[in-house]
Amino acid sequence: TQRELARRAGVTNGAISLIEQNRVSPSISSLKKILDGIPLSLADFFTLNFSPSDNVFFTGAELTEISFGDNISYRMVGRRIAGRALQMLHETYQPGADTGEAMLRHTGEECGVIISGCLAVTVGASEKTLYPGDAYYFRSDIPHRFRNPGDTPCILVSANSPPSF
Repeated sequence: TQRELARRAGVTNGAISLIEQNRVSPSISSLKKILDGIPLSLADFFTLNFSPSDNVFFTGAELTEISFGDNISYRMVGRRIAGRALQMLHETYQPGADTGEAMLRHTGEECGVIISGCLAVTVGASEKTLYPGDAYYFRSDIPHRFRNPGDTPCILVSANSPPSF
């Protein structure tokens, strides 16, 4: 709140209110006190960029297709965004699709939510078949595998960090 920020910054609540309403401009020393109460350095404040440098919205047609044969489709959000720390996928596993007997393993974490169909997820020695609304979350360095044991396509949304591809 304004009062809490004013208390932490050592300025009056009225000063915070006037600055927020753009009725006064703070001196550099007052600005530094206020930023210290957030906390945020002057250098960081003056280099903040609040406008997105890349596209932030994507149509379904703009998702990048990463196919693994005819049975598994990964459609990636924001493939061309530089320095991505997160990878988000819209995945489809056709009936019988399987990432293979050789378990997957890489750095990071991953999670997903089943939208439709079912997906058998193996993580280490544990396996569970997940259904719409079910989810998984695990460290990606644990060997894992995905397969669709059902007779309809499985659709899910997943994320991992850092990106695998």
